[in-house]
Amino acid sequence: MTSAPQGVRAPARQGSSPPDGESLRREFAAVLGLFRETAVLVPRRDGSWLTVDFGGVRWILAFSDEPALARYALARGEAGTAWEYETVPGARLLDAAVPRAGVPCGVALDVADGAEHAVLFPPVAGVVPDAAALDGDAGVTGAAR
Repeated sequence: MTSAPQGVRAPARQGSSPPDGESLRREFAAVLGLFRETAVLVPRRDGSWLTVDFGGVRWILAFSDEPALARYALARGEAGTAWEYETVPGARLLDAAVPRAGVPCGVALDVADGAEHAVLFPPVAGVVPDAAALDGDAGVTGAAR
């Protein structure tokens, strides 16, 4: 097992006033760009990537490094279990894996690290290909080919 490069994290917020919509969009675009360029760890279970279904969306679970994956294993009560994983470029997850899911699908990064550090890449235009985006022209029906 190799560890993935670190660096994909939700931006730390400074100051007491809430950010406006435009600054949030810029922050998310920066995190999305970094995620697309970074290899992340994707755990495997029973020959497939580990996913969870939540809120009508299938989420591919990804982790920025082995410690983040270990925190997830600990949260699941599986700290002593060996976790098989692949190192996968973020862009491959968003551009290839999400459209092949055939259902609304996104990527959840570092889900055991709380709202301050976990990042969700939902199935929307600008994040995933339009054919797999819930708000795209074709919707997910185009991904089920």
